[in-house]
Amino acid sequence: MIDEVQLLEELKSEFHKERAFRELITLYKERLYWHIRNIVKSHDDTDDVLQNTFIKIYKNIHNFKGDSKLFSWMYRIATNEAITFINQNAKRLQTTNEEVQSIAISKLSSDVYFEGEIIQIKLQKAIATLPEKQQLVFNMKYFQDLKYSEMSDILETSEGALKASYHIAVKKIESYLTED
Repeated sequence: MIDEVQLLEELKSEFHKERAFRELITLYKERLYWHIRNIVKSHDDTDDVLQNTFIKIYKNIHNFKGDSKLFSWMYRIATNEAITFINQNAKRLQTTNEEVQSIAISKLSSDVYFEGEIIQIKLQKAIATLPEKQQLVFNMKYFQDLKYSEMSDILETSEGALKASYHIAVKKIESYLTED
């Protein structure tokens, strides 16, 4: 396991920043990709948001105070970037965030990077019916198997509230999936 303290020192050092940042990308690129992908749905959009996330991390690493794990801080940035992306798309298309997600889900079956079956598309449709916070909590727990303590750091919400949100989300998704 990488020594986070040493990596942070190198990231904040002018001499080692570039190499340390490449290491940071290697370590977290895939996890952040899937976190963002679960929010924005499209591979191409995910790549754009991921790039913006790493740019923001690079520019703001000196502001990281160490109050949480580096991983949690980066996930928080990725989450905010993904939500901002959806909000900007909704504004640009003059529609709702829900409609933006619905459009993205409808394009999943033609996405060459999506390997899901019909049930996965139905699951994505069910998730899209949830309020934003429940979507985030469900995605982080179900797809990424994050611990509630990690989600608490990322979303800055109590573990109890997250457990309740996840439980409610699961019930709503089960109900949606068994409607037919």
